[in-house]
Amino acid sequence: MLTVDPSLPVPPFEQIKQQITVARDTGEFPANHRLPPVRHLAAELGIAPNTVARAYRELEASGVIETRGRAGSFVTGTAESAEKAGAAAAREYRDALLRLNLGPQDALRLLRAVLAEA
Repeated sequence: MLTVDPSLPVPPFEQIKQQITVARDTGEFPANHRLPPVRHLAAELGIAPNTVARAYRELEASGVIETRGRAGSFVTGTAESAEKAGAAAAREYRDALLRLNLGPQDALRLLRAVLAEA
């Protein structure tokens, strides 16, 4: 959830940029995470749409996000964020296997079979 604190000396567009960049770097916003439309985020934050648009333009110029026309704006991936997202997916897979009472050998066999389908 993005927020803007008007009491900070940092301009709102910079706060948005910083939060999106940190969320991308920590994996909170993984690659291809769709950001809210400019007008929607502006209304949610109670700021002018041009402020959000400026943040998005500057993030796109620095390669943090990409805009895909009417499809919207999406977070670009980094090797580190992909690694973190992969680790999170692996933990979810592990938890599902534990609920099904399947062991490590079953996990590897199933994963190999699924990867072979790709």
